[in-house]
Amino acid sequence: MSRSEIRDSAFKLIFEQLLRDDDIQELYEVAEEVDEIIINDEVKKMVDGTLAHAEEIDGIIEKYSQSRKLSRISKLNHAILRLGLYECIYDEKVPVNAAISEAVNLAGVYSYKEDASFINGLLGAFCRDHKAGESENA
Repeated sequence: MSRSEIRDSAFKLIFEQLLRDDDIQELYEVAEEVDEIIINDEVKKMVDGTLAHAEEIDGIIEKYSQSRKLSRISKLNHAILRLGLYECIYDEKVPVNAAISEAVNLAGVYSYKEDASFINGLLGAFCRDHKAGESENA
């Protein structure tokens, strides 16, 4: 399973959890029964990590979303942003530029063109500030 396929499955589960607010273990079971979303350890690691940091990540989204409050961001874009920020901050195997690019690619597949620009801008602004903060602390 490629990294993009893992990310796509993780995105779908995160989106589903935002829509239904069900326990993630229950969503894993349903996904495995329906057999439409591939579930493996890598997908679970990505989903569990994203959800474990959801509150912090949502705070970042609120801070960097200049044009929309979190409650006004579609669940679809919210899921993409959560996953993209999780990868930017916590997944050391994924370069920041790749995480942003992959989030924009997800938006290109599942969302509107304007939303892809919004996601790119928000993630880019956060990563620029985050990188500047790291170099100041070094």
